[in-house]
Amino acid sequence: MTSRCILQTALLVYFCTTVLAMNYDLLQFQLSSSSVECQELLLQLNGTSKGCLKDRMNFKIPEEIKKSQQFQKEDIIWITLEMFGKTSDIFRRNLSSTGWNETIVEDLLATLHRQKEHLEGIMEEGNFTWDHRTLLHLKRYYLRIVQYLKAKKYSTCAWTIVQAEILRGFFFLDKLTGYLLN
Repeated sequence: MTSRCILQTALLVYFCTTVLAMNYDLLQFQLSSSSVECQELLLQLNGTSKGCLKDRMNFKIPEEIKKSQQFQKEDIIWITLEMFGKTSDIFRRNLSSTGWNETIVEDLLATLHRQKEHLEGIMEEGNFTWDHRTLLHLKRYYLRIVQYLKAKKYSTCAWTIVQAEILRGFFFLDKLTGYLLN
């Protein structure tokens, strides 16, 4: 009787971890696809970098994001959610001086919103909580970007620099979501 109970428990644990692993594989694929889509849309915005080198700034992406292998899978979901949300917030700001194609910006915002809602659903289902300094560092990073835009009065060059920085952030996000497979 006891051995049958142990066998059933072992099988249950095996199937639960297999299902969870498959869900992370699917999530990794979805996040990677969305990240690539966002990068392609950002590249289509065609920022003009001529004469903008003087406006460059190091926004200091958090070091822990650069060294992403230290995170648990739930942490990666939190970080991705935060990055999508803050990027969306930035691109909802005063874009009038950019001359960017509004349809591309709307597509970018729609992609970010869709993934943000998906991740929020996962977080609610899994009842994840995360209290870590990385989230605070990430919020400060995006705050520096917003403060930079305001200080530069949302100029074309400032937006070009921000566009490049957001693309850089998506590079790190790609690395980060790759760890969902491990």
